[in-house]
Amino acid sequence: MALQFSCVEMKMKAFFCFVFVLMVPLYGSAARLSMENLEVKKHLNSLNKPPVKSIKSPDGDIIDCVHTSNQPAFGHPLLKNHTIQMRPNYHPEGLLGDKKVGKFFEGPKLITQLWHKNGRCPEGTIPIRRTKKEDLLRASSIKSYGKKNHRSIPKPKSADPEPDLINQSGHQHAIAYVEGDNYYGAKATINVWDPKTQQPNEFSLSQIWILGGSFASDLNSIEAGWQVSPDLYGDNNTRLFTYWTSDSYQATGCYNLLCSGFIQINNEIAMGASIYPISGYHSSQYDISILVWKDPKEGNWWMQFGGEYVLGYWPGYLFSYLTDSATMIEWGGEVVNSESDGQHTTTQMGSGHFPEEGFGKASYFKNIQVVDDSNNLRPPKDIDTFTEQSNCYNVQLGKNNDWGNYFYYGGPGRNRNCP
Repeated sequence: MALQFSCVEMKMKAFFCFVFVLMVPLYGSAARLSMENLEVKKHLNSLNKPPVKSIKSPDGDIIDCVHTSNQPAFGHPLLKNHTIQMRPNYHPEGLLGDKKVGKFFEGPKLITQLWHKNGRCPEGTIPIRRTKKEDLLRASSIKSYGKKNHRSIPKPKSADPEPDLINQSGHQHAIAYVEGDNYYGAKATINVWDPKTQQPNEFSLSQIWILGGSFASDLNSIEAGWQVSPDLYGDNNTRLFTYWTSDSYQATGCYNLLCSGFIQINNEIAMGASIYPISGYHSSQYDISILVWKDPKEGNWWMQFGGEYVLGYWPGYLFSYLTDSATMIEWGGEVVNSESDGQHTTTQMGSGHFPEEGFGKASYFKNIQVVDDSNNLRPPKDIDTFTEQSNCYNVQLGKNNDWGNYFYYGGPGRNRNCP
């Protein structure tokens, strides 16, 4: 009987041992999942500040009206004791004088943001697009959420020495640019479209780049424009965006307000929110004006949207080279070409049509200008163009009295001449 009991006991031990071996990976997975959930929750708490008011946008976004002094910018170690500059000391066209902060009345509002249909944020707050759990989970990692890939910047002079640039970076461009001088800002009016992306991890954008430093490891960049990015936003809407980096996209910087850095003062425009309305092929055309300039007194880099909204600034001490001036300005389009099926992507740039189709069909930048060392806006000198594959996306310069210096740009991506 004792022997029989011992055998049963041994079988029971073996069974529990077997179950334990099976359960260990499950407990390990649960522990990892719990850690990931904690990390996601912690990151969401750092981005989503307690709102004074929340607005549900027709596109599904939640816009939180957050007190200006409680915005994500102040998580940066350099900004812990920062005093918010509520207005720029100088505008490129001269001293602001007594104009209302954040307002320049230069004509009717032709374009706005979709969330405005359901409300506005009160004075003393800023509108912040709420980050959701699913936004973070779409990213390759929580750490990489809201960040561009390294080497995503157009580097015109490297096109000939590095013929494999396209494959190395996976990004393609069609841009106009100037270099060889000191630049203290740039401006452009940008046609707004809704280009189609082939893969969720691809994007299409149109923007201004303010650049300083070398392209290798210490590039300083301030960027602003519109973009379609399913991976970042979870949809195909056209959205206003900004970006900054002080180390060539390696560790610093992010889109919009998704890390500490950019300080917003305006209560009417939300970074990352949908732009409305947008242009149609052979139909009504809509555009946005963007101006970025350096305040000669404080050294901060300011951004203005349209003729009316001064949005905020990047403090000068976030940067190394841009603490002085920029050495290159770029305007144009960028897409991600992941070649997921072994062929060039069909992700569109601009309107998805080539420059030669012209107004109402191709996308444009017009009235492109730079800010000089006297803090004046002026036409850029010696504009050049760059594109990696002109059969996929191209750029075409022009100049006239109405549009000043302008260019059409873009394309469909894969086509019979771009396999």
